Amino acid sequence: MAENKLTVKQEKFVDLYVETGNATESAIRAGYSKRTAAVIGQENLRKPYIKKAIAARLKELESKRVATAKEVMEFLTSTMRGEVKEEVVVSDFLGDGVSQTKIVEKHVGVRDRLKAAEGLAKRLGLTEPEDTAEETGGVQIIDDTN
Repeated sequence: MAENKLTVKQEKFVDLYVETGNATESAIRAGYSKRTAAVIGQENLRKPYIKKAIAARLKELESKRVATAKEVMEFLTSTMRGEVKEEVVVSDFLGDGVSQTKIVEKHVGVRDRLKAAEGLAKRLGLTEPEDTAEETGGVQIIDDTN
């Protein structure tokens, strides 16, 4: 077997280990014996080509599931500009104790847009530090009644 070629069981082990984070459980579910699964699982984690396969799968998952900085910035910008819509539940009273409920799309509100603008400004470094009162010589109260 070539050193970089994983067996079918090793491929399954890698997939299951990335999913569960548990070497013994992954070894059992990949088809290894329950009696030797703990040892095999730990051995697999020490093999460089299996470690490399696990790292590659984790990186692949990270790139698919975790938002990039660019995605976050684009979302905050589109929210701030009012381009994002959200679904809300609306109830209409029809009379005689009967109402109708429906889901409608509406643009995000001003509060959400302001929150997005604040997040974007913070991310871009456009906000002042919160302790500016001390830097500018804020109000000082002196108790001289004694």
